[in-house]
Amino acid sequence: MPQSREVRLVSRPAGMPVPENFELATVTVPDPGPGEVQVRNHWMAVDPAMRGRMNDAKSYVPPFTLGAAMEGPCIGIVTASNDPGFAAGDLVWSRLGWREYVNAPAAALKKRDAGALPPQAYLGFAGMTGLTAYAGLFEVAGLKGGETVFVSAASGGVGSVVCQIAKIMGCRVIGSAGGERKAAFLRETLGLDAVIDYKAEPSLTKALAKAAPDGIDVYFDNVGGDHLQAAIAVAKPFARFALCGMISQYNATEPSAAPRNLMQVVVKSLRLQGFIALNYLHLEEKFLAQVTEWHRAGKLDSAETVHEGIDHALDAFFGLFRGENLGRMLVKLA
Repeated sequence: MPQSREVRLVSRPAGMPVPENFELATVTVPDPGPGEVQVRNHWMAVDPAMRGRMNDAKSYVPPFTLGAAMEGPCIGIVTASNDPGFAAGDLVWSRLGWREYVNAPAAALKKRDAGALPPQAYLGFAGMTGLTAYAGLFEVAGLKGGETVFVSAASGGVGSVVCQIAKIMGCRVIGSAGGERKAAFLRETLGLDAVIDYKAEPSLTKALAKAAPDGIDVYFDNVGGDHLQAAIAVAKPFARFALCGMISQYNATEPSAAPRNLMQVVVKSLRLQGFIALNYLHLEEKFLAQVTEWHRAGKLDSAETVHEGIDHALDAFFGLFRGENLGRMLVKLA
């Protein structure tokens, strides 16, 4: 029976989480029971939305249980199976990360093609991150080729995939990120048409207006606050906003002061729609086929920042809020 390390939430954060809210524990993993599959996780991902599950509050997913291993997307290899649908050696995706081994009911696992893509891609552009970008652009924002698209947190996991897909569609893409390192990544690696380093701009709205003198057709929001306010100000009439996340507010203890121009939503007939990827799982087969095709054609690739070992999983998580990641923040477990 393997020994497995796991990260547990032991107290609920107030504002920015601190190391004392967590513990790293070691457990013995028994043989899988009837209908269970044992998986050795090889990669796990961390994302800002996990911060919401640390609060004892009702949401679209339940909060993390204190004293138990946390959960997050991961990819691993089956080591033992008591279910006829899985065999040792299968590559599987689940939401049971933050641990090295797990016994899971078969229904909690999804097989993935080990030969089609690098395994960690199923946590990035071919995972829920990619599905979020795909659904937000096409299903929520109704993206059309040749439009002008503004993406906040453009160097992050979701944002970097949004930018690549919009470029594939022949759009003019403007990305916002904080710091010259991220701005250079957007210019040189992702090849965006215009880049805004919001930390270097006295006015985000003026910087966006300069980058998009004719206005924006689509805004993909990962940040909220001042970014949402700037997008409203520069939007063309009938522009569409896909509201994916608002990382500027995840650790806030006071309500955000922005946006202060919501009346413009009425004046410009804008459409703002919040969404979560879980509402678009019916697109998964079509989405996977499309991103695999784009990847094989050299049009779409992984952008990732990797930490080694589960003992550095919290470093990866805290790094999200310090702005340390380029692309998806991953932890290599095995």
